[in-house]
Amino acid sequence: MSALGIRYYATGHRKTAIAKVWLMPGGNGQIEVNNRSLSDYVRRPSLELLVNRPFDVTETVGQFSVKAKVQGGGISGQAGALRHGIARALLQANPDLRANLRQAGLLTRDSRVKERKKYGRKRARRGFQFSKR
Repeated sequence: MSALGIRYYATGHRKTAIAKVWLMPGGNGQIEVNNRSLSDYVRRPSLELLVNRPFDVTETVGQFSVKAKVQGGGISGQAGALRHGIARALLQANPDLRANLRQAGLLTRDSRVKERKKYGRKRARRGFQFSKR
């Protein structure tokens, strides 16, 4: 046990973003991402709702404080990674929450990533424009 008390750690992934999440029981339910508040970091209410979804599903709003380090990807991928990490950390804190988290689809890693560009094409699937004349 550290000087900060009990902490639960988990990592979350989405696209190319990785979130390292520490969950602390108690506190005021504050979420801190890369040493900034969640609302200051994501700046989109829809992404804030996405990140808070694990707490809503398990009815643990305000019971845990979150400290997270997020890297890679864009803001949307980082929010998804954060949500995945929080859900996995909640599972470590209380294994009885597995059914609720699983039913909401929060424990499954979203494996969709950008498809690579192919040679002879402009992007992954789009070919070059054909000119008749």
